[in-house]
Amino acid sequence: MTLTSKAAVVTGSTSGIGLAIARAFAKEGANVVLNGLGDEVEIEKTRAGIESEFGVKAVYSPANMLKSDEIEEMVRLGERTFGSVDILVNNAGIQFVSPIEDFPVEKWDQIIAINLTSAFHAIRAAVPGMKARGWGRIINTASAHSLVASPFKSAYVAAKHGIAGLTKTVALEVATHGITVNCISPGYVWTPLVERQIPDTMKARNMTKEQVINDVLLEAQPTKQFVTVDQVAGLAVFLCSDAASQMSGANLSMDGGWTAK
Repeated sequence: MTLTSKAAVVTGSTSGIGLAIARAFAKEGANVVLNGLGDEVEIEKTRAGIESEFGVKAVYSPANMLKSDEIEEMVRLGERTFGSVDILVNNAGIQFVSPIEDFPVEKWDQIIAINLTSAFHAIRAAVPGMKARGWGRIINTASAHSLVASPFKSAYVAAKHGIAGLTKTVALEVATHGITVNCISPGYVWTPLVERQIPDTMKARNMTKEQVINDVLLEAQPTKQFVTVDQVAGLAVFLCSDAASQMSGANLSMDGGWTAK
């Protein structure tokens, strides 16, 4: 186990990519702070399951990614509970699709706050402790949309481009302190969130499930395959390893060739 004695905070980790990353860290021996939305009973089952399966400690923070004080308290919870926050993964995110002239202002503000500004607040809270210990790993979940755009996703694309810029800037600032800062940019990842979109799309476009998957969701990905949450988690674990200690400020694509076009 490569992360024994380390502690990680992973936002948006009650399902999907974030949960896969938290579980992968726990498998490598790290204690974890979970965060995200969902049913309280299910979240507790997830938390307890990580402890029993991997023999680590896991706690849950209900921090709202719209509130800077709660984000800071999430980091402090990790420090109080485990003595340090060595790894921070900014993964929480939401999406909304609309033409720019109809895009609700409140949706723009919410997406920028959750997908971009929350990462700033978490990094700001975690960096002093990482500097003091001379070691840290910050990983931001970006997107293929941190590199290319799609229509009707103005807030999401703007936020993810912002995450790429924030990653580079912080990487430069902490380069001499043993801290690396990178972002992972997946294409379409097979998650419950994506799976739940398929029936509505089938109805709206009068398509079969296979047509929606191949002609809508995977149209941009040359491999015609979804990225898996475990593949993203595997890259996150690698970024925490000694082998990746000279990788910082990088935007790592995992998109089936989407952004190669």
